Amino acid sequence: MSRFDEEIDRFGTHSVKWDMMEKIYGVPAKDGLSMWVADMDFRPPACVQDALQGMLDHGIYGYFGDNTAYLNAICWWMENRHGWAVDPEAIFTTHGLVNGTAMCIDAYSAPGDGVVLFTPVYHAFARVIEAAGREVVECPLQLSEGRYEMDFDAYDKMMTGNERIVILCSPHNPGGRVWTKAELKGVADFARRHDLILVSDEIHHDLVMPGNSHTPMALIDDDILDRLVMLTATTKTFNIAGSHIGNVIIPNATLRAPFAARMAAMGMSANSFGLFMATAAYSPDGAAWVDELVAYLDGNRRIFDDAVNTIPGLASMEMQSTYLAWVDFEGTGMSRDEFTKRVQQDAKIAANLGPTFGTGGESFLRFNFATPRARVIDAGARLQKAFGDLQ
Repeated sequence: MSRFDEEIDRFGTHSVKWDMMEKIYGVPAKDGLSMWVADMDFRPPACVQDALQGMLDHGIYGYFGDNTAYLNAICWWMENRHGWAVDPEAIFTTHGLVNGTAMCIDAYSAPGDGVVLFTPVYHAFARVIEAAGREVVECPLQLSEGRYEMDFDAYDKMMTGNERIVILCSPHNPGGRVWTKAELKGVADFARRHDLILVSDEIHHDLVMPGNSHTPMALIDDDILDRLVMLTATTKTFNIAGSHIGNVIIPNATLRAPFAARMAAMGMSANSFGLFMATAAYSPDGAAWVDELVAYLDGNRRIFDDAVNTIPGLASMEMQSTYLAWVDFEGTGMSRDEFTKRVQQDAKIAANLGPTFGTGGESFLRFNFATPRARVIDAGARLQKAFGDLQ
């Protein structure tokens, strides 16, 4: 039995994923399955738990000082896991990567400016862009033979000159693509052609399925470094999203200046719990746990996809990364309301609604399978029953 097979009851723990499922999706808490919010139903590795226990044993929670060990842990992880040498001076710590994204929008654009997204994509991007008074510029991904690809000729024609930033999700959420080096070079060239700051959100970079390899954008092209902002975090990898900690890594010193100014103006500093947890996670013990996790997620992926893809009209996009299945219901011929009703009311599964991810998501739902395997098997069986009339 894997450590990830333990079913932990998260109800009543202020878990948005489980405690808000019924209110938001109408899926009953009594017998529903929560497969929406992108956190895992697994405990983090012992090294993270031990770091928190050490804080509790000490019992004083004052201001954090001397972040050398934290910065060194980030540098060690990026070098050993991703082959990327990071300058500690390039690292800024934010309250998670949604906050880091919002800080980039604040630092590198002005109200009314355009921010480019390759859609469908992580819904929080559009939310913070719009909240900041900027314009969301959607460049739709092309669905080709069951996977997403980029069409830069089309995107070039869409640019007006009002755009200031392009945000890339790499690996891609919700499609699970690990972009090729050629595709990443295409994004870098696109940013240069249109004089855009390139923000590369790589929060899922540790959760890459066997047989695939992620390349950090910072390693694609030296010439892109003067306009590149990298976003990374321990939170998705180690299931510690509640620590609200993330890394904004800006290789170019000149580009750091406006970001540092906004950080100072906002009076931002990290919480000590997140710093202790991240330092412990980015370690050899944490790396061994991630390797075990990815193997388990890969098993869950195959089980879920095999179940879904037996249902006529449903297609789960081939995943190369993340723990988020992107399922297309277009082939059922059903309206969005109908297939969503079947998932929520008949299968009693809460899944993210595709349209929230922008243009291209209309016929999709996103399912989080980072949960004990028995639940994944149950979810597949529920969906097969809910769409049983198609079989």
